[in-house]
Amino acid sequence: MCFFQFTARRLASQAHCGLKASSSKKQKFCLEMARPSSNMADFREVFAKAKHIAVITGAGVSAESGVPTFRGAGGFWRKWQAQELATPGAFARNPSRVWEFYHYRREVMLSKHPNPAHIAIAECEKRLSKQGRSVVVITQNIDELHRKAGTKHLLEIHGSLFKTRCTSCGNVAANYKSPICPALAGKGAPDPETEDAAIPVEDLPQCEEDGCNGLLRPHVVWFGEALDPDVLTAVEKELDICDLCLVVGTSSVVYPAAMFAPQVSARGVPVAEFNMEATPATNRFRFHFPGPCGTTLPPALARHETEIIS
Repeated sequence: MCFFQFTARRLASQAHCGLKASSSKKQKFCLEMARPSSNMADFREVFAKAKHIAVITGAGVSAESGVPTFRGAGGFWRKWQAQELATPGAFARNPSRVWEFYHYRREVMLSKHPNPAHIAIAECEKRLSKQGRSVVVITQNIDELHRKAGTKHLLEIHGSLFKTRCTSCGNVAANYKSPICPALAGKGAPDPETEDAAIPVEDLPQCEEDGCNGLLRPHVVWFGEALDPDVLTAVEKELDICDLCLVVGTSSVVYPAAMFAPQVSARGVPVAEFNMEATPATNRFRFHFPGPCGTTLPPALARHETEIIS
């Protein structure tokens, strides 16, 4: 087992989705490196030679498509923040309220579209695949905008708004119904004055597997839950072979995802950060490009003059 696998598994077994590292953990991963470069020409030379590119994306990419993040000041749905609703305990206590929250988010996403950053990544993957090169997207986002943009090699480490999991039989299924069940039609308004719909459990989304009819939940990783070990294993394999890593629109503070790029950088692989501002991990990377991802990423991933297109 490589060093990355050992560290990732140990951290994932101790920490759960949504937890931030303590200062001691941050210090552990702090590497003394030169100030990162913002020279696009230098990045383009590295990009032209890369065979296996890993792209790690976070909420900043989706924010440019108008997707609510429910983080920070003003990040409320009604009078709750996401961390108050996106937990197993909240679902056990009030599944109707939690489903209203996720129904609202699903309906919002039906009106949102990939922005230039999503499209640039998808087009890069398609183009490089014809050259025997690979691009994998490892995303913390649950909105499926990468998929909508055309990305094929996608690892959704926090799950998807458009998948459900049965609380009885465990079946996971894609679900794009709008509304997801009749009882949720017209529900989920985010206004603080809106009262809970108090939908009976039997009228909430139900499993359609033969003879089950169990209560469905969103197939997302909630606060207090561990990442899917199969997804984590797939992430480890991709990061072990990548020879270029891009960190796009992520704050680099939520573990275990925040450790992925620093560990890649620690083995000498170039890492380029595309973000509105510097993050706690910025000085560990070779490149940093400040500004909106939809502006900085397309020229970075455009066809290089040395590429041979068959």
